[in-house]
Amino acid sequence: MPATISGLQKPGQHWAYFPDGHPETIAETLVAFANSEGGSLVLGLDAEGKLGSIYTDDEAADVLRSAERLCRPPVRTSDWQNHAVSGGAVVVVRVDRSGDMHALEDGRVLVRRGTDNAPIDSSDVDRLLAARPSGEFELQPVPGARRDDLDENVVEDYLERRQKRNPRHTILPKDKLLQQIGALTEENVPTVTGLLLFGKEPQLFLPQSRAIFVKFADTQPRGPEGTLGYGRREEFLGPLPLIIDRAWRVIWEEMDKRAVVKGLQRQEETEYPSNAVREALVNAVAHRDYRITGRSIEIRMYTDRMEITSPGGLPAHITVDNLVEEHYSRNPRLVNGLYQWGYIEELGLGIDRMIEDMVNAGHPPPKFESPGHRFTVTLYNARDEARPPEPWENNMNERQLKALEYVQRNGSISNGDYRQLCQHVGPETLRLDLVDMVNRGVLLKIGDKRGTRYILK
Repeated sequence: MPATISGLQKPGQHWAYFPDGHPETIAETLVAFANSEGGSLVLGLDAEGKLGSIYTDDEAADVLRSAERLCRPPVRTSDWQNHAVSGGAVVVVRVDRSGDMHALEDGRVLVRRGTDNAPIDSSDVDRLLAARPSGEFELQPVPGARRDDLDENVVEDYLERRQKRNPRHTILPKDKLLQQIGALTEENVPTVTGLLLFGKEPQLFLPQSRAIFVKFADTQPRGPEGTLGYGRREEFLGPLPLIIDRAWRVIWEEMDKRAVVKGLQRQEETEYPSNAVREALVNAVAHRDYRITGRSIEIRMYTDRMEITSPGGLPAHITVDNLVEEHYSRNPRLVNGLYQWGYIEELGLGIDRMIEDMVNAGHPPPKFESPGHRFTVTLYNARDEARPPEPWENNMNERQLKALEYVQRNGSISNGDYRQLCQHVGPETLRLDLVDMVNRGVLLKIGDKRGTRYILK
């Protein structure tokens, strides 16, 4: 006989049944419910009332925890209800609509449509993001914090730089502007944004907002004598702008430098391109998930590479594969603050420039990884000083060779640049030329739409 439980509804927009413990399937529904209007999961029972393979509360909890780990960020459940039925037990779990955008590990963003969990594309994601609360954590007042916990010197520096960037903006009273950008509540209580950007000692309230630098004397975590350990360790505290400045100063001190002569000019070359390092550092500070406690930004310098890791992984629908083309910020107020300050020169182009600077300096492109709930950028310091000719160099048409010469002179080429070089050739032919060079591994495509450029790979 099928089990019947009063209060349960048929599968649909707000109800889903899982007789068996398959975390991947449950994770899809967790994400879809959280991105939509919420719903209830029934664990241990199918839609026809037949019991499945989940028999105890502990089994249900284990399956649910495994499913939650597959969601980015994890989806919270609430209101557990246990129901005893003949031959077993059923657990009903509630998922509320989330203020965040949730995705699966593979980057899919799902919403609930009837009984289905439907994937949506990037344009739908934009509409969905616009229709839901954003930056709620950034606007939360910090318990125990007061207006005088903000550093007036840091605030004044921000106001001065903001006015230089936006000279036509109306000059508002200081506290009114801080309220407008989300740094203070209407009662003048500092928010998370306010303490992170302007706090005297934000780590007293948000200890996870520090950054740590460690230098190793090997390609592995070893100290100067070859034993496990490190050669230098620094901890950076204070508001985010000062953390960036202090971390950059230490990285600059520890980077190898050499003098090279180009033409008649003596120039200093650093171990890593300065702009690429600063982009990776600023991105880690601007985009980490500050809701995650107990973990800090980590900068690890080895003899062959530098790793910059930020807690929280990639947000929403962003994956390692679409990182260059898609743009989304989990901390829009922090990002805007750092942009107004001048730490971010142009919104949405940091990753592109990081790749371009590394490749143009003769290094491999940066490596991006997002295992679990953290995101790591790895910069390698290997240089290709004397590269032998590649096999493909003898198999290029005249137009493509001209494009390569242009890239070598100018650092990159766009579709428009290529059309100017070859004005008597159709745009589709030129587009296919560039696609061919990307497919061969000669060029690397960066940017999107009108901002698309090609650099040497």
